[in-house]
Amino acid sequence: MGAEMPTPSAEPPPGRSQAVNSNRRQMLLFLVLTLILTAATVWGVRVWLRNSETLVFATGDANGVEARFATRLAAMLKNTNSRLRLKIVASPDSAKALAAFDRRQADLAVLRTDAKVPPRARALAILEHDVLLLISPGSKKIASLADLRKKKIAVLADGDNNLAFVRSLLDISDNADAARVQMAPPNSTLDKLFGSGGYGAVIALAHTSTLVKDKRYEQYAKHGAFTINKIDESKALTQRNPGITEETLSTGELSSSPEIPDDDLDTIGLQWLLVASSRMSATTAEDLARAIYENKAELALPDGFASRIEPADTDKDAFVVAHRGAADYINDSTKSFMERYSDVLYLGAAALSVIGSIFAGIYTSLTRVAPEKASELATAILDIGERIEHASSPDALEALQDELEGVLRGAVIGLRDGTISSDGLDTFKLGYELVREQISMRREHLKRRAGHEDNVVVVKSAQSA
Repeated sequence: MGAEMPTPSAEPPPGRSQAVNSNRRQMLLFLVLTLILTAATVWGVRVWLRNSETLVFATGDANGVEARFATRLAAMLKNTNSRLRLKIVASPDSAKALAAFDRRQADLAVLRTDAKVPPRARALAILEHDVLLLISPGSKKIASLADLRKKKIAVLADGDNNLAFVRSLLDISDNADAARVQMAPPNSTLDKLFGSGGYGAVIALAHTSTLVKDKRYEQYAKHGAFTINKIDESKALTQRNPGITEETLSTGELSSSPEIPDDDLDTIGLQWLLVASSRMSATTAEDLARAIYENKAELALPDGFASRIEPADTDKDAFVVAHRGAADYINDSTKSFMERYSDVLYLGAAALSVIGSIFAGIYTSLTRVAPEKASELATAILDIGERIEHASSPDALEALQDELEGVLRGAVIGLRDGTISSDGLDTFKLGYELVREQISMRREHLKRRAGHEDNVVVVKSAQSA
């Protein structure tokens, strides 16, 4: 009998187990890094896309309501950490500010609806209403605007644009008639205008939000009677001039004691609009509209201007069409999760795909322990095959059989955990089948030879007898 061969261990080599653990750690590390870098990329791109954007706001006189509102808006955007910033550019008057806006030198402006509307203007919000008060002395009533054609009229308001509006409203264009409509002298009161001033009517234009705080009409009533007249032609006027709006003076709005007016009174008015350029992106307009509507209290001026900010008219036939971004916010201020964060999800998916591909390439090509090809294990099998002819006992063959099965078991485990690739698997299978068949054939040969030796012993014993 030949020397017995030791039975090899069927467990995978220690180096292979270490390779498996190393690869698993690397895969986990790359997975964590992929998620971290994806989140960082999405956040960085979002910050880059939403970085500070400066908008130019064209205003009239630096002490006017437009400039003061713009200053309030700039401060609010800064206090709320908005990505938007304002650069305020003042002009001598509102007309020049709108001209700069029309020449694309500004992104924002404030216009009253009796002004010439730039073609590119798109409404973001209604900041204020101006209401027209038609006032007559004592208890005299004015039946219609036509009754004013022969009267001397004082315009109680600030700015020449109000004088031009009244003359346009009354269809007064020639120089002779135009002289009948004059701006009221500074610090004028109704009793002075109707008395020594000799005016037959006073037309006042005032911000609706300031009328509640204005105590002048209550004081006027204590010095002499006057009448606030309704304007029956309000509907016809709004149809003829879309910039004019129908307004209502509520009971006691001008004075609670005495109650002026003593009943709801129909009149006309104008709107102050915050407008943006049509070339402003929808995202920017929506962000600005959201900031304005959600922080209205911070935008009101001390005198009440802009204290009742309203959404812009989103109808297609509006006098100034609403900006698409503002309309999106006004018509659908509550968005679903997918609508609100769809850009983040799409960006995250794209970033995850790119970063994951990069790390997969690094893991596959550089850092991981590359799997051994199945065909390379054929060398170990063939080595076992070469030792079969030297096995002179069944125990030696069993040892080679165990070694062959150990190689097979290691291959199966390696294929499972990735340390062995399937490249050359057919070659491995062919070598395994060949060596296993050789072992079987060698085992049969040893059995036949062992039987032959027994027969020779028996024959010799018989002859000896």
